[in-house]
Amino acid sequence: MAWRLLKIGLSKNYPEPRMFTPPARLAPTYDAVIIGAGGHGLATAYYLARDHGLRNIAVIEKGYIGSGNTGRNTTIIRSNYLTPEGVRFYDRSIQLWRDLGDDLDINLFYSTRGHYTLAHTDATLRTMRWRAEVNKHLGVDSELVDAAAVARALPMMDMSCAGHAPILGALYHAPGAVARHDAVAWGYGRAADQRGVEIHQQTEVLGIETTGGEVSGVRTSRGHIATRCVISAVAGYTPRILDMVGLQSPIYIHPLQAMVSEPLKRWLDPIIVSGSLHVYVSQTARGELVMGASLDPRELHNTRSAIEFATSLSTHMLELFPFLAGVKVNRQWAGLADMTPDFAPVMGLTPVKGFYLDAGWGTWGFKATPVAGKTMAATVASGRNDPLITSFDWWRFERFELTGEKGAASVGH
Repeated sequence: MAWRLLKIGLSKNYPEPRMFTPPARLAPTYDAVIIGAGGHGLATAYYLARDHGLRNIAVIEKGYIGSGNTGRNTTIIRSNYLTPEGVRFYDRSIQLWRDLGDDLDINLFYSTRGHYTLAHTDATLRTMRWRAEVNKHLGVDSELVDAAAVARALPMMDMSCAGHAPILGALYHAPGAVARHDAVAWGYGRAADQRGVEIHQQTEVLGIETTGGEVSGVRTSRGHIATRCVISAVAGYTPRILDMVGLQSPIYIHPLQAMVSEPLKRWLDPIIVSGSLHVYVSQTARGELVMGASLDPRELHNTRSAIEFATSLSTHMLELFPFLAGVKVNRQWAGLADMTPDFAPVMGLTPVKGFYLDAGWGTWGFKATPVAGKTMAATVASGRNDPLITSFDWWRFERFELTGEKGAASVGH
């Protein structure tokens, strides 16, 4: 055991500074209130403080930091989307990810692995070719590779998928990466805290007050807050927050489950995704396989785990990698995926003045954490939607100008 770790364990006075300063109480007034202390909410607070000098901010969290979807995802980071709007947005996020550990002074375990989206049908192969061309046109490193190239890169995989779904090729996205999700929340939280942002955990928002169509305050389980700016970043709980300001949206909620195996000797470097088999998998630095599948079919506001999910995903994993038959599953969990009809987020201004929304992330919110925080902060500071999120605005559904990302959502549908 390292001497420094032993010293910390035996010390009566903890020698390391706290990650966060627990505020004693809520102040009566804040310049901005952010609902949700996940990656998006904390990133927004950090960039508001760092880039725009707004320090009198309260982040309100019903549970604890990172207890929502930030701590319940499979940590895949990519920008190989289908629409120009989506590609530009997520490519900017990857640019921010690469320097984020240094920026926040924390080890995020950010690891570039490469990302294979497998094609099992001619139709899927055409979509992969389409995505590759859009990506390359916008300067994103993606290419269509044939079955032989996939077999060379992944010799441990059964290319026939047990004989019923042979792999015809794949979209290979070299910048595909993974990171440690908890460290992202802690890093943003600590950096925001150091700049004067207050993070109030175990505090529930009970209502949002409006006067004349404008936000005027927030009622919480620990008291009332006067504010003219509220940012909602609560993922699957978005419909509940929207009800508080009298808004309805086309966002619908489905559970999204995942599971992790026992640690294994490192054998899988790239990230593997199959939309046909409803599988995505990567291996952590500790050797665990982190595995996910498609949304649960039932629209349900619940994070329970189900044996049906574990057995179904295990079956598809064995179709790809038969040698895993004896590997144990350590645990499984679920998050709440906030889906939109066009598989793109809803961001920025809303019909209620002073109420800003960061929602509709479905299965791809973690990878957007830095760019979502950056653009939401710029939107709040300027009072108009950042140019990168204009295609994701609230009113696009009224205009019938949807951003069709379904073909790049991999296994979210």
